[in-house]
Amino acid sequence: MKLHSPIAARRTRLEIIPLIDVMFFLLASFMMVSLTMSKQQTVGVNLPVASSSTANFKPDMINLAVNAKGDLFLNKEAVSLPALEKELARRFALDAQTPVYISGDRETRHGDMVLALDTVRRAGFSKVAFQVQPNTAP
Repeated sequence: MKLHSPIAARRTRLEIIPLIDVMFFLLASFMMVSLTMSKQQTVGVNLPVASSSTANFKPDMINLAVNAKGDLFLNKEAVSLPALEKELARRFALDAQTPVYISGDRETRHGDMVLALDTVRRAGFSKVAFQVQPNTAP
């Protein structure tokens, strides 16, 4: 004997909308975390402090550093001025919109920083900025 239930039988449904919402949230979270995990790829220098600075690190940028003695470093490697000019010209030919960040030690002479900036400008780069340490005091 077959007994029938008074409750109408319904087909089971898998709700996908909440699953999609959760997946988009996870995707956005991982993207935000991965953007903040980029490392600075320059020589350690004692950066000057600026109150209106914001950190802007991208993996596809050129890092140029000048230490207190006036030595030039391109992505942690010591480089001479003629070699720097050749490397910058090669990178400019690949991508002219690559940003160039120049970081200098607090005791670096102004003339050495201007020499680095002039070398970058002669190579043709227009997106050039100086890296400074953000001011942590209120």
